[in-house]
Amino acid sequence: MDFKGSDTVPGPRAEDHLPHTAQAAAKIVIVGGFGVGKTTMVGAVSEIRPLTTEETMTQAGIGVDDNYGSDTKTATTVAMDFGRIKITDQVVLYLFGTPGQERFWFLWNGLFEGALGAVVLIDTRRLEVSFDVMGQLEERGVPFVVAVNSFPDAPRYPIDDLRAALDLAPAIPIIECDVRRRASSRDVLLTLMRFLHSMALSGSLV
Repeated sequence: MDFKGSDTVPGPRAEDHLPHTAQAAAKIVIVGGFGVGKTTMVGAVSEIRPLTTEETMTQAGIGVDDNYGSDTKTATTVAMDFGRIKITDQVVLYLFGTPGQERFWFLWNGLFEGALGAVVLIDTRRLEVSFDVMGQLEERGVPFVVAVNSFPDAPRYPIDDLRAALDLAPAIPIIECDVRRRASSRDVLLTLMRFLHSMALSGSLV
């Protein structure tokens, strides 16, 4: 077998191995409409090389996909994104980014299975696309927090106004973020974990 001058098949990097201190793992899904930054968030925060299933966008999506605000976007997730981050020495999160186009939502059933919680990424230019996304989570009983991705040209609103517009319960956290920044994306995940912890303490997390 000829590997074109290579004597061995490259293996995983040292940082890709699961930490030996890990004692618990949780599955988290990152959801939202098309082009809200799900793939970017997974890539920014993951400590391993993220797995992506992006494909080049074609004319087949014209008139089918809502590409508003994403005129320069040339690829889209068609199955999922996958990454991993260590929250503490003992707790590891597995991150699954969902496809945004509604025609790929049938894949969500498998991605939501076994999920402890979710992050709903929103774009304030297209709040309306968030309602169906949150409805999917509520139907499945998946707890979630809302993260407002700060696009440069997107309008900014007070958190209370966003909560009212999205018809969110007072207990559901809303946090502003820049998914291109690892620290900002990590803060979103920590907010979700604190929310899940508070739900567990109150007995509302089954």
